[in-house]
Amino acid sequence: MEMTELAALLTPEGLRLLDDVGSIESTTDVARAVSRLRAAGHSPELVSAVVGQARLRTKAAGKFGPFAERMLFTQAGLEQATRLGVAARHAGRMRSAGIQHVADLGCGIGGDALAFAGAGLTVSAVDADEVTAAIAAYNLAAFGEDATVSHGTAEDAVSAIFGDERTAIWMDPARRTSGHSETRRVTASDYSPSLDWAFDVADRIPTGIKLGPGHDRDALPEDAEAQWVSADGSVVELVLWTGVLARSSVRRAALVIRGDESHELTSGADAEDADVRPLGAFVHEPDGAVIRARLIGDVARSLDAGMLDEHIAYLTGDAAVTSPFVQSFRVRESMPANVKAINAALRKADIGTLEIKKRGMDIDPAAFRKKLKLSGTQSATLLLARVGNQRLAVLADRV
Repeated sequence: MEMTELAALLTPEGLRLLDDVGSIESTTDVARAVSRLRAAGHSPELVSAVVGQARLRTKAAGKFGPFAERMLFTQAGLEQATRLGVAARHAGRMRSAGIQHVADLGCGIGGDALAFAGAGLTVSAVDADEVTAAIAAYNLAAFGEDATVSHGTAEDAVSAIFGDERTAIWMDPARRTSGHSETRRVTASDYSPSLDWAFDVADRIPTGIKLGPGHDRDALPEDAEAQWVSADGSVVELVLWTGVLARSSVRRAALVIRGDESHELTSGADAEDADVRPLGAFVHEPDGAVIRARLIGDVARSLDAGMLDEHIAYLTGDAAVTSPFVQSFRVRESMPANVKAINAALRKADIGTLEIKKRGMDIDPAAFRKKLKLSGTQSATLLLARVGNQRLAVLADRV
């Protein structure tokens, strides 16, 4: 979105049209809405802004729920924004640490700032992009003077923060690139503000820094708490916490969120791997946050399980377990991971619907599926893994 489009949208006429357009889910809906609004005599800039926002609001429902109906977005800002349920947990940590004021440096469209303000914290937000800052100001307007947004750089904004023990910083420097369309993959030199600067600030002021979950672990500050977060099965972020925001003796954490419930595994360091053992009655797949945090060994020991292979993130054991940190599969049978053997097992088990998961094997599950004969009435899961020097296939059922 360009400033001219935003200016056209932020008028009584523009906002009224946006509410009237409603949900837009497909390109067909887009074309119909554009034709209708243009036929009614509205300007191209206003039509583009209204239809674009309506489409983004529809997409944003997954992150912001009903709040999306009263928010504005950019494409890149929506992609980068924290899910509201996850942001609420960021805010909860701030409050628990006694923080009263949060400086959100690089606020984007204001996803985290909304959660901070909603938790009763005073928010001073800043973004280097003028359009994005204006959109954040709109999204936070309901909080009045308790949540302000300015157009500027994180480097300039941080100078007013030093020495205030009730203030913490929130930064989301990862993946932020210029422009408002789709984001692109970034390298260390693309971060704004730079990570060296961000880590230096975090060493002096209580700070939460949101990074991509695949960030280089060797580049993380040694004295920060690193928390990997998964939401409904997807690892969504890595947050570094410093100062009073970091928990004593915790350096590695895996937070697993499923719906409204959350469970966390913490440690003072990477966990030592569990022993390797032969395939048992069950295979357990650790949650992605557990894998990223390198706490697989702790989970294995808590389940009386072992590693299927020292290099593969599959656990195995003989006991049926219930844990928020793994998905469990009951083993039907195992075989070499070749098409002939697998098809024989599928035919014998009358399998017609098959979920395929793999670790340590260079195959494309979609392409591999085309080689399988699925004509039965039952469903199952096929786990493909390299175990030692062999390629193993395990036919199993989700527990």
